[in-house]
Amino acid sequence: MKFPGSVLVSLLLFLAETGTALYLSSTYRAAGDRIWQALTLLFALLPCVLVQFNLVFIHRELSRDRPLVLLLHILQLGPLVRCVEVFYIYFHAGRFEEPYVSITKKRQMPKDGHSEEVEKEVGQAEGKLFTHRSAFSRASVIQAFLGSAPQLTLQLYICVLQQEIMAARSIFMVLSLLSIVYGALRCNILAIKIKYDDYDISVKAAAYLCIFLWRSFEIATRVVVLVLFSSVLQIWVLPVVLLNFFGFFFYPWILFWQSKSPFPENIEKALTRVGTTIVLCLLTFLYAGINMFCWSAVQLKLNDPDLINKSQNWYRLAVYYMLRFTENAFLLLLWYVYKTDVYLYVCAPLLVLQLLIGYCMAILFMLVFYQFCHPCKKLFSSSISEGLLSCFKYLCFACKLPKATVPVDKVDLKSPDGTGDDSQASYKTNESQNGNPHQSVSSNA
Repeated sequence: MKFPGSVLVSLLLFLAETGTALYLSSTYRAAGDRIWQALTLLFALLPCVLVQFNLVFIHRELSRDRPLVLLLHILQLGPLVRCVEVFYIYFHAGRFEEPYVSITKKRQMPKDGHSEEVEKEVGQAEGKLFTHRSAFSRASVIQAFLGSAPQLTLQLYICVLQQEIMAARSIFMVLSLLSIVYGALRCNILAIKIKYDDYDISVKAAAYLCIFLWRSFEIATRVVVLVLFSSVLQIWVLPVVLLNFFGFFFYPWILFWQSKSPFPENIEKALTRVGTTIVLCLLTFLYAGINMFCWSAVQLKLNDPDLINKSQNWYRLAVYYMLRFTENAFLLLLWYVYKTDVYLYVCAPLLVLQLLIGYCMAILFMLVFYQFCHPCKKLFSSSISEGLLSCFKYLCFACKLPKATVPVDKVDLKSPDGTGDDSQASYKTNESQNGNPHQSVSSNA
């Protein structure tokens, strides 16, 4: 049975970040910074409440007679209790004979074009551990992008304004960055397991390393760009954030309305239509929060029974990173133009270059992961290199197409001495014999 290390890491990050946030908010209170204290507490407690709801929902505690567990969730101690329960199950597994086991069928990764189906017995203890791992993975994603990401942005913004880096704030920012990167990593692993649920998936250490480096560069550069822009143009940062957030929030709903599919009713049998709508809104809210800072490996599809788009769309991936790179470059340009005396001792061109190179490094590690380290790369209909090559060919064709379809202006061949008719006749004769050169260029294009 696999050691539940992911549960332990999730709990440690959750406790460390929450405790540091409470301590830092107390220092803001002592210094008289009520606004920073309120925002720090908000970004610390909001994900805590959502994590409790997530754990209660996945374990269906509302339909079970466990009032003590519900009370501990209300007291924000749910993750600690769940972790104790996980390790109790793990260390007591195998001591007692399972009353019954379930049989699961998984396909192995194709070898030489063939894929074998393997049956595996799953006992009650292993099934409970799987449920706990799934719940903590989703809790890590919620904690990362609804709490740690805005928290890291806020604390870095305070550092820039105050031009001071406190020890407690530095530790807090490092913990927040680790929490975001870990949440993004769990999001990638969840996406792989959901898309390829029929296969027995084994993620190697090289894949974890590529994802960690990819997400670290991507998230760190994105946060720094947002902080730099907001420090010089405080008014305009709100439209930028709202446009990003609501664009990603309504995108799955727009696709759902265009498909004219019936409203999904199979999320949870105990939920009413209103409850299902609330769950879907929270899901798209989390989806928008993820895409604000990095690429969401999970693509929502509300008209699908699993709510997940399982197709591998390289075009959407390429468009996202091209638009995000363009947006980051534009925000950095505005910061460079309107930078204040706060950045008097900062080499602005070098900082802009470093941030753009950092984002390119994130894209590089992402390409390495999908090309070489993805555990299911044998199941891809096309590799990432082929997909990007087809994207570039499409873009080149789209750029050449307007040039080829421009109408050719008629040439006036009449000369002032009245010899234009003979010249025009000879031009038509040559055109009929050799073909119109403009038409050949258009056809070749």
